[in-house]
Amino acid sequence: MPLLLGMRLFACVILVFVAPAFAQKIERTDAPLSVIAQSVEPRELQNNIEALGNLRAYESTLITAKTTKTVTHIRFDDGQRVNKGDILVEMTNAEETALMDEARLTADEAKKQLERTQSLAKTGAISASVLDERTRESQTAYARFLSVQARLKDLVIAAPFSGVVGLRNVSEGSLITPGQTITTLNDDSRMKLDFTVPAIYLRSLRIGLPIEAQSNDLGNKIFKGKIFSLDNQIDEATRSIKVRAILDNPNHELQQGLLMTVVAHADIRKALVISESALVPMGSNNFVFVLKPNKTEGVAPWIAEKRQIYIGQRYKGLVEVEKGLQAGEKVVTHGLQKIRVGQAVKIMAEQSNDPAKKTESLTELLQLKKQEGK
Repeated sequence: MPLLLGMRLFACVILVFVAPAFAQKIERTDAPLSVIAQSVEPRELQNNIEALGNLRAYESTLITAKTTKTVTHIRFDDGQRVNKGDILVEMTNAEETALMDEARLTADEAKKQLERTQSLAKTGAISASVLDERTRESQTAYARFLSVQARLKDLVIAAPFSGVVGLRNVSEGSLITPGQTITTLNDDSRMKLDFTVPAIYLRSLRIGLPIEAQSNDLGNKIFKGKIFSLDNQIDEATRSIKVRAILDNPNHELQQGLLMTVVAHADIRKALVISESALVPMGSNNFVFVLKPNKTEGVAPWIAEKRQIYIGQRYKGLVEVEKGLQAGEKVVTHGLQKIRVGQAVKIMAEQSNDPAKKTESLTELLQLKKQEGK
């Protein structure tokens, strides 16, 4: 009997000490969970296609001679800017000049003979066959004059377009031959930027698509341009397509052969985005906890609801939502370790969907981390 009484007293003591702790545990479990949330908002997104490209002048040519002659005058310096039609090189032309003078005189005389014959033919003093012969002689003489004039023109080399010449490879008195490079001429007012893009981006590419390019050699200065043309075939070995963009070069900073990093801004659109920290991946599916208004009075203002979403492109700290959420809804970004479906939730702070802005304070985030560790 004394033993039984002692056991009852011991049980009472245990209940006295355990009951408050148990009640406290239940109260803590049922207490609203503090979280950091984020509003689902639309943002302008774009897919950035990155590549490496080589610069080429908008127009580029080798200045060469068409005949074997001696250089008499050089009218340009290395790296000089020239206009279309400016004389660059002159070659010996004494013989051609004399032949052209002779051909001009012959053509003028043949024309005079033709005019006399035409006057006589009107009176019937000369037959039609003689008139035809004089007409043929005049035309032949004039054609010979044009031929000599063209040969003389080939001895004076002019700039075919405006641009900048390269290094001079000949000197006055040099004997040059057909095809020998005298210098190069580049039109660098605009530049062609050629780069290759994987064929998977083919549907995103179009004429006029904006691009940005930069080079370490130019201090990573950004040059803006647009896609000018696409190649008509895909490379079978690399499964890529060649793309050409045009960059303005008003200050002549860009030069032919420069390697540049290219970013093409494709698929510009508005879409809903959320922070990557709000995702709860389960296998190949993605879920988020959406906060719904709590209709029960005296309890936390929000209730957690688990919902599957379908995501698109991922960006720095953000993810595109294609389906499953609507603009203005709130999702949980911090506090997911202890959250459960239907739980009462209170928002400690709201996080911006702009990675450059962090609206939650450090104190609130540390407090939340401490709560999750309990």
